[in-house]
Amino acid sequence: MTSAIVRISPNQFQRKLHLAQSRQTLGVLGRVCYTAVTMQRYKTLLLALLAGLCTVQLAAEVVDGYDNDKPFPAHKVIGNIYFVGTEGLGSFLITTQEGHILINSDYEQTVPMIRASVEKLGFRFADVKILLGSHAHADHMEGDALIKKLTGARVMALEQDVPLLQKLRPRGEPHPIDRVLHDGDEVKLGGVTLVAHLTPGHTRGCTTWTMKVQDGGKSYDVVILGSIGLQRNPNNLGYILVNSKEYPQIVDDYVRSFKVLRSLPCDVFLAAHGRFYLLKDKYAKLGKGGPNPFIDHAGYLAHLDLQEKAFKARLEEQKAAAK
Repeated sequence: MTSAIVRISPNQFQRKLHLAQSRQTLGVLGRVCYTAVTMQRYKTLLLALLAGLCTVQLAAEVVDGYDNDKPFPAHKVIGNIYFVGTEGLGSFLITTQEGHILINSDYEQTVPMIRASVEKLGFRFADVKILLGSHAHADHMEGDALIKKLTGARVMALEQDVPLLQKLRPRGEPHPIDRVLHDGDEVKLGGVTLVAHLTPGHTRGCTTWTMKVQDGGKSYDVVILGSIGLQRNPNNLGYILVNSKEYPQIVDDYVRSFKVLRSLPCDVFLAAHGRFYLLKDKYAKLGKGGPNPFIDHAGYLAHLDLQEKAFKARLEEQKAAAK
């Protein structure tokens, strides 16, 4: 975990502050380090930032060695699927002759990185026709409005996440939603079909995408996992499993989602965060003459096992505490 003195905009500082305050912690929590700032200090620092009089020390968003704000090499995953995200945030470009589909806009400030990655691969950013997302958290869908503005892409999301998305309003602009999706809906473009699977728990509308891809004369089943992990702090809904007033069906949703995810055929495992599918390790193996490292059914099951074990442990812990 590293920190640096950086000059940031008030909007960027406000997002970082919100992240820190929501954790209500100083130091390390669940292997994630955040900067805690009191509201009074925030007001003082924000005024100073607006006046251009200071810089602010903020902890980078680094989780398990993956930095959400660090550029990562754009690369072909398999077939017509390309990685265009950051080291920590999984964004994927699915190309077709009729335009492209982008999954996950990430933070608004990471949109230029995504655009640069798309263009480095030789594609036109303006050819993105459809924008999808994993779930309604800022690190995956805050940039939707900006990408729509730059490309005209149609933004689509599952109905259960619409209320949260409507609260993602960088610069106060409404969050665009051009098509409300439902569990099992298909999104089609240029011969490509993606299927939306409702896998709630992390958010009510957390979405796992599946598709088939052709590569080397073979067909592969691709799973792009939204998230099945628990939130890491008590103020986020995903953490409160027992007697949750805001999300009373959260346990049932997690249990159902694990069943759904285990039922999906998976050859190629991708996800909303690189750490979920060991992006850095697999990328390092590309072009080394062996099999495609992203073909990893065993890795998919191992991730589900890890997350389900964590879920059950936290559930039992909270049940015991509630007695």
